[in-house]
Amino acid sequence: MSPEEVSRRAFLLTGAALAASAQSLPTAAGLIDRIKKNVGVPWRATTVDNIIAGDPDTPVKGIATTMMSTLDVIERASAAGKNFVITHEPTFYSHQDTTDQLKNDSTYQFKADFIEKHQMVIFRFHDHWHARQPDGIAFGMARELGWQGNAVPGNQRQFVFPEITLARFAQQIKERLKIRTMRVVGDPQLRVRNVAANWGYASEFPSIPQFAAPNVDVFIAGEAREWELVEYAQDSITAGNKKGLILLGHVVSEQAGMKYCAEWLKPFIPEVPIEFVPAVEPFWS
Repeated sequence: MSPEEVSRRAFLLTGAALAASAQSLPTAAGLIDRIKKNVGVPWRATTVDNIIAGDPDTPVKGIATTMMSTLDVIERASAAGKNFVITHEPTFYSHQDTTDQLKNDSTYQFKADFIEKHQMVIFRFHDHWHARQPDGIAFGMARELGWQGNAVPGNQRQFVFPEITLARFAQQIKERLKIRTMRVVGDPQLRVRNVAANWGYASEFPSIPQFAAPNVDVFIAGEAREWELVEYAQDSITAGNKKGLILLGHVVSEQAGMKYCAEWLKPFIPEVPIEFVPAVEPFWS
């Protein structure tokens, strides 16, 4: 056999091995079916939990879970050999991931082109991860903060602590979550015992009545509009109510829930590596 024939045969064997390897990998669609079977709640007919970008038949070499599929996260996932990204929050800048008005936008196009070029698949996992019992985000955040023993029985978003000042309580959160920026409303010397949390975005309702509840000293959220909950909190304090509000930033307020998601996936997806890829906190001052 000539050297040329040997080389050609080796090339064909290598190609056949790679093809067989790809065929043995689970597809993105197949893994999503497993998620649906294991999440423990009925899959909704209307949901944002869908493939946002990529081909569902793509063989999955590795999985990255993340709070938000920023371009930075997608690039790092790809570099680590993870071509299936499970994101809690949107990829394309709106809750529904609609892109009609972005077709001629260079940033959107750069991101979409990168996903296509690197054969990535982006899957949104928001509604059902929250609906799961326990809520995957709430469980992960309480665990990260070390608050599991402080949770009120039957309510994974309500906590009771030994009395502490608002300033010290906020500082502890900042240190444990490694937050660069945090905003706090209220008297730093406010005595805190009862805390309610709304991880992520706090809409006007129900966050205002949650903040106002008589058994809540401090309300924690990821973010809120400043003319809604924040203004209400200021007015409530001015009116004489002893209350505090802590805004962590949306990314850090749900990040640990997707860290937990990577652990949750591993028992029923053993064939491929799974890694949590944190989204970078966007603010630095």
